[in-house]
Amino acid sequence: MNQNEFVLMVTPFKDKVFRLAKRLLVSTEEAEDATQEVLVKLWSKNAALAGYSSIEAFAMTMTKNYCLDQLKSKRSGNLKIAHTNYTDSAPPLDKKLEDCDSLNWVERSISLLPEQQRIIIQLRDIEEYEFEEMAKMLDMTESAIRVALSRARKTIREHMTKTHNYGII
Repeated sequence: MNQNEFVLMVTPFKDKVFRLAKRLLVSTEEAEDATQEVLVKLWSKNAALAGYSSIEAFAMTMTKNYCLDQLKSKRSGNLKIAHTNYTDSAPPLDKKLEDCDSLNWVERSISLLPEQQRIIIQLRDIEEYEFEEMAKMLDMTESAIRVALSRARKTIREHMTKTHNYGII
């Protein structure tokens, strides 16, 4: 496989790789580094890529594993994994501001989930993967993924309800 063929092959899913890395690592710079690392690893394995039924699923699995390794190395170094300085330039329209605020609350709610549930929410609700693909990537059964997804959504819903109903009842 030459360089042009490789670029054409990875172009459709490289943004998904970045978004998963960003969701797990929070930092844009670290997510860019992770994406680059995954693409370099894919290039180094380009002779063996034909043996995979879904190169995209393989790349997403590599991304997940790379990001989890990065998080583990940070934990061992007693570094903070996620930062909470969500600065946002407020758009002039009230509706956009409300939408942005709601999105931030949802992101915060997702960040409070256990690691496995965060990954499942990212893959299903954001990247829109099918349960069958997710089962292969995460090495889980489809029913286990459905249960974890349901629990994650319930936790997010409860957190959002609790946040928005503060002081009402």
